[in-house]
Amino acid sequence: MSPSSLDSGQPTRVPTPQQQKVLDRILVQRERLRARRAALRQARAVAAGAEVRVEPDAPLAARLVAFARLHPVAVAAVVGAAVLAGPQRLVRWATLVMPLVMRMRRG
Repeated sequence: MSPSSLDSGQPTRVPTPQQQKVLDRILVQRERLRARRAALRQARAVAAGAEVRVEPDAPLAARLVAFARLHPVAVAAVVGAAVLAGPQRLVRWATLVMPLVMRMRRG
């Protein structure tokens, strides 16, 4: 029905029992589809959240990979700086930093 038919004072049509059955089935189907879409959205959100989480008890390599996925620009900047610094300077810095990292890991 158009809004103009409501304004013109014409009586509204009441559906027959068969039509009402069909309308009820359509309503149930629409609600079922809405619930399915909401469940899919929620499942996608959970899956997306699970992919980017860093587990604190995970091995160091797994944590580094998760960090790289979360912060690709920062990782690219560090790799670029390492390439510019050269291998000798990297080895020199590693000999200074590794004892500190090992001491921090022991707690």
